[in-house]
Amino acid sequence: MDKNAPIGIFDSGVGGLTVAQAVKRLLPGEDMVYFGDSAHLPYGDKSAATIQAYSIKITDILLARGCKVILIACNSASAAAFDLIKAYVGSKAHVINVIDPVVEHLKTSETHRKVGLIGTLQTVNSKVFESKIQSQGIDVEFHALATPLLVPMIEEGFINNSVSHEIIANYLSDPKLAAIDALILGCTHYPIIKEDIKEFYKSKVELVDSANIVAQSLKQQLKALNLLSDKTKGNDQFLVSDYTPAFEKAARLFFNKEIHLEKYPLWE
Repeated sequence: MDKNAPIGIFDSGVGGLTVAQAVKRLLPGEDMVYFGDSAHLPYGDKSAATIQAYSIKITDILLARGCKVILIACNSASAAAFDLIKAYVGSKAHVINVIDPVVEHLKTSETHRKVGLIGTLQTVNSKVFESKIQSQGIDVEFHALATPLLVPMIEEGFINNSVSHEIIANYLSDPKLAAIDALILGCTHYPIIKEDIKEFYKSKVELVDSANIVAQSLKQQLKALNLLSDKTKGNDQFLVSDYTPAFEKAARLFFNKEIHLEKYPLWE
């Protein structure tokens, strides 16, 4: 595997840009290929089989671009397709999801006794967090709540206004999330509304933001595998399955530069 090959990152839309930004901040010497499946978002209300089909197609594109890592920057795809992608890719690239690093973080934290999670229907219904927490014997009381309106709300740009405040307050007031010590933002879109969530909790609940945790985990894994790049081409690529001005605007804001989007439909 070429250590100077790019890191491939994919998500259903702009949410994975939170992970891509964290990776770029921590590993500025790495090149990146980002795929946003904007034609098929959100993934959270799709069946596991559908998400797997999209994920394999995108993985093929990232492998064709020579990526050394496939980072599934989407909790729904991590829950539905990680094992399949890992088996499919084999030794061609290193595959990482956004769930395992967060579970690892819970294991090392001593302050979390009652932990809540908000996520898509797919992530919550898969019970992937529960099973991993249980199998690793992590001593926390865990409650997950599906929050399906949040991704379309974010993709439509309803952020930090009366609409977002109302929807967020409605979800976070659910009895399942009462008296929690920490809240896992179980979708990579959710860091975009982190300030809104912080405001609701008056900063009294720790927000577990997967983007930074995943970036740290990626760095450690690349180091262990001797895959940290020593030569960047300075050539980040942004692919989308459908062009949207909202995606271009979000990418520009995240990376603070002009972004050229390459349209690459998964199915014509």
